[in-house]
Amino acid sequence: MTETEPTTTFAAAAAEWIQWADKRDASVSAEHGVLALVATHWLDEGPAAPIEGLPGLWAADGDRVRLTAEPAEELLVEGVPVDGVRLLNPDLAPDPTVLFHHGRKLVPIIREGVLAVRVYDPESENRTGFARIERFSFDPALIFAARYEPYVHGHIERVLNADGRQRGLALDGDLVFEHEDNQYRLAATATADGGFDVTFGDATNGPDTFGFRQLAVPAPQPGTSTTVLDFNRAQLPPCAFSDHFICPVPPVGNRLELAVAAGEKRREARS
Repeated sequence: MTETEPTTTFAAAAAEWIQWADKRDASVSAEHGVLALVATHWLDEGPAAPIEGLPGLWAADGDRVRLTAEPAEELLVEGVPVDGVRLLNPDLAPDPTVLFHHGRKLVPIIREGVLAVRVYDPESENRTGFARIERFSFDPALIFAARYEPYVHGHIERVLNADGRQRGLALDGDLVFEHEDNQYRLAATATADGGFDVTFGDATNGPDTFGFRQLAVPAPQPGTSTTVLDFNRAQLPPCAFSDHFICPVPPVGNRLELAVAAGEKRREARS
């Protein structure tokens, strides 16, 4: 190894991280990004009813949302006004339905069998007043090799959500890493691409960062159980950008005593 290689490697990693951070700022502040969420309206089965601030009549209908509207109300699906009764597929369906109304984006969602309609408004105060995401400086010391240990049987843990209700969180195994001769475990959810999602807390929460954060972890290297925990890419959960998200808080055991002084801290508003 030449003397310049470590510096070159650090510079490349830091530059890549800056690009990631810039994309994150652009994503959350996009026209219908997380900063634009202004409402989540939970629906009941039975007769359709109005939703405050929206045209049409809405109701839960099995695992879909039932909307009754007239063309003049301009609730658009793929650019065509809804005319009469239409069943809308929620976000977790293979072919979810998205509506638009005068620039607002309306997204049916389903959580544990309960349906709702989310409203994204580009003119929301959170979005128009957003400056940037405050972050720690890039620190290669907070990138760890981790070992994935799958559970014999994945399980659902009931965890508190940001709206004060408990909901199920699927957990499939532990990501195990070491720091300063201490071993740490984070319960993780397996993703479709072979990677993992982790929701965690640490000693920076409160004084320096939001109450908890999330981390996307890549799939293990082929033929191994080894992956990488790059806490520089720890990110704020959606509920840090809008009170209308229902993010799950960290499951039992995912509150680290370690101070993870890396990644995103808080949303910063324009002064």
